Amino acid sequence: MDLSNLRPAAGSKHSDAFRVGRGHGSGNGKTAGRGQKGQKSRSGGNTRVGFEGGQMPLYRRLPKRGFTCINSKKIISINVSELERFDADTVVTVDLLREAGMVKNSFDGVKILGNGDLSKKLTVQVNAFSKSAAAKIEAAGGKAEVV
Repeated sequence: MDLSNLRPAAGSKHSDAFRVGRGHGSGNGKTAGRGQKGQKSRSGGNTRVGFEGGQMPLYRRLPKRGFTCINSKKIISINVSELERFDADTVVTVDLLREAGMVKNSFDGVKILGNGDLSKKLTVQVNAFSKSAAAKIEAAGGKAEVV
């Protein structure tokens, strides 16, 4: 047994919501765990995220630099040499790249770049190719198809 295997005894923990403010006999009555006075003791009394009690908040104290284009697309780039892991005559799609762990997270497209060499005949179906990547895929006997 080690520390990573420790668990509470069965039945000792339960996820029921604890009902507060139900009399002093419950041990959590009267102020219902909110303390005596102040903003957070009142109903509806709380502050927004990032509020620092009237002090100029951090997100306004920091300088704003540059520009972030909200319409930019996240394109994943993969070199031709990385396609060498697939067997010959394979149809390489975005889904297959994802299963192989070469593409992760969310993105807007996949582009094959021409770095490296390819010795196998593959049909590659992705969003974009560089000219050199398409030439190397076709030189190996494969096809570069834009989907």
